[in-house]
Amino acid sequence: MKFDLFKFGFFSFGILGCLMFYLGCLMNFYDCIYLFDWEFLTINSGCLIITLIFDYISLLFVGCVFLISSMVIYYSHDYMVFDVSAIRFYFLVILFVFSMMMMIFSPNLISILIGWDGLGLVSYCLVVFFNNYKSYSAGMLTILTNRLGDIAILLSVAWMMNYGSWYFMYYSFYFSDLGFIFFYMLIAAGFTKSAQLPFSSWLPAAMAAPTPVSSLVHSSTLVTAGVYLLIRFSNSFMGVNLDFFLFLSVLTMFISGLGAILEFDLKSIIALSTLSQLGLMMSILFMNFPLLCYFHLLVHAFFKALLFLCAGLIIHCLSGSQDVRHMGCMSMQLPFTSTCFCISTLSLCGMPFMSGFYSKDLIMEMMMGSTFSFFIYFLFMISLGFTVIYSLRLIYYCFSFNINLYVYQSYYEGSIMMNSLILLGFLSIFGGSLLCWLLFTIPSIVILPFSLKIGTLLIVFLGSIFGYFLGIYSYGGLIYSYNYYLFSFFCGSMWFLPSFSTHMLSGPFFFVSKGYYSCMDSGWGEYFVSKSFVYYYIYLGKYFNYYYLNNFKVIMLTFFLFLSVLLI
Repeated sequence: MKFDLFKFGFFSFGILGCLMFYLGCLMNFYDCIYLFDWEFLTINSGCLIITLIFDYISLLFVGCVFLISSMVIYYSHDYMVFDVSAIRFYFLVILFVFSMMMMIFSPNLISILIGWDGLGLVSYCLVVFFNNYKSYSAGMLTILTNRLGDIAILLSVAWMMNYGSWYFMYYSFYFSDLGFIFFYMLIAAGFTKSAQLPFSSWLPAAMAAPTPVSSLVHSSTLVTAGVYLLIRFSNSFMGVNLDFFLFLSVLTMFISGLGAILEFDLKSIIALSTLSQLGLMMSILFMNFPLLCYFHLLVHAFFKALLFLCAGLIIHCLSGSQDVRHMGCMSMQLPFTSTCFCISTLSLCGMPFMSGFYSKDLIMEMMMGSTFSFFIYFLFMISLGFTVIYSLRLIYYCFSFNINLYVYQSYYEGSIMMNSLILLGFLSIFGGSLLCWLLFTIPSIVILPFSLKIGTLLIVFLGSIFGYFLGIYSYGGLIYSYNYYLFSFFCGSMWFLPSFSTHMLSGPFFFVSKGYYSCMDSGWGEYFVSKSFVYYYIYLGKYFNYYYLNNFKVIMLTFFLFLSVLLI
């Protein structure tokens, strides 16, 4: 019997995920934390120690990562079957998962940096996996943006040396003097890794990676690393004014939802929805509800992984086409995939009693009970409506009965791909209620007026209506956004953020470097630096040559000059 790496990875990660999830439930039930110290090197009086933290936060999250990665690896067995580099892809995914695990289990900022850097480097290798210019450009944008976060982590490590330890458990208080610099460095690192404004442009660009990797990246690994880091340090933020960062997170939700409404690329729509949900997590974290942010982080991982795997199967059946205008009647050709797609999309919208409803409804109620301005409340509600609009628009494009169907494609649901969707579909339905019972052992009752209590459901209902009509009108011969092309392009491109992050940022530097090269390298520098030594040696050689050929005349002239000086 031939040994299958993909099935081995599927079973290993599946068993580890169930074990970690069970241990996380025990840690939560008994309310305990275990710290393991491994002293692996001792030289004279110095020793190097790696510490691992095992509590319900780390164990539940690692269990979630392992379960999703097992499904992704099993799914990749069929998705990457014709790729010559499938084994390289497999080991890169394994490295990716273990880098995330290293970051989750580390209470020390130095060891967190190891997993943090590993995520950035492996994500670059996965984004450039298909070896084309688009992938290279996306990979460079991804890794250069993430390097800014790495710099912020390194500065945080240097600043924590002032306090004697790199362990986040010791810093549950507000630092004196210039301690706020440490917080701002950590927030900058979290913003770059989780693609908040103004670092949002790399997340849609990272869609150049294979779809199983996108499922893993956008659900539980790379983009959630920044949120997880800030959850771990959330006790330290109590005395810091975070209103500006709250505004940036809410604005990220708004512009990503607006961009998804006008987008036609299937993977880009789902990537922008991930960006919107990350903005939601960050904003509720900056409102000082870290446990609620963690709850939505886990719930979002389940339905977003399912959504990406369903999208990957659709793209696989369409021979790589990602334009939603080429899709239609998928419910007739791919019934099981369409069902799972609708389940994950409805969970994303916050449909009642789906997993996303339990976290989103509680987030909106806690936000309504807070003391923030009406502007924040308005952006929250509009962003929630945008989520429903682009989700229903996506369902209408992909599964309605229209004439854009590719009839010559081979629509086939492989058994391996279908089986990998079953567990994620189950968790997308029941995962929210399960985690709600686990994390919130004491029931929380939020008392609000009826108009506010029903507001979330009303926004979901209105957004579904707008999404349906937006999908219908897009099929006509006249697309209304073309009449206002600049405005629609401005809204659909996240307010020109990808352009600002790429050629608009690098263009002035290229112009300055060209002027410097023309003036210095090929101008004055060429004569005074590069060629000056040549001219000097040529002149010196001519002088010595003249002295060699006329040495008697020079000696007599020097003698008479010296004699005249003596006589004077």
